[in-house]
Amino acid sequence: MAATLNGRGRGRAGRARMMSEINVTPFVDVMLVLLVVFMVTAPLLTVGVPVNLPKTQASVLPGNTAPLVVSVESGNKVYLMDHPVTLDQLVPRLTAMLRNAPDQRIFIRGDKTVSYGDMMQVMGAINAAGFTHVALVTEPLAAAGPKPAAGR
Repeated sequence: MAATLNGRGRGRAGRARMMSEINVTPFVDVMLVLLVVFMVTAPLLTVGVPVNLPKTQASVLPGNTAPLVVSVESGNKVYLMDHPVTLDQLVPRLTAMLRNAPDQRIFIRGDKTVSYGDMMQVMGAINAAGFTHVALVTEPLAAAGPKPAAGR
């Protein structure tokens, strides 16, 4: 009726010895799969229109849903997410997309070379359509470089 574990015999006290080694191979396999998944999906999480954002000290807005992004490039080119639209097409497309979620956040990303008047045309059109949760997106000031010394 006696049995052995892993081909090992009984110890001095008549008990079977316990195996104290940890197999980390499954853990490493899972971590490598997660690494590959994150490497593939990370570039897809950014908006595809390259815009040179201005830098400010504004804090990040809290929220748990992904906002719609309207980008304005120099030359007054307007994009809804990654798709180019004219200013006349912007409001009907936003209305169609947000029919069931009127409180959806809309972020406006404007290139720092875009004039104030062009940005206000886009914001005014969105606001006139009844969308009230509109915000401007900027780069953090810390990414701009060192601050100039005071008194100089």
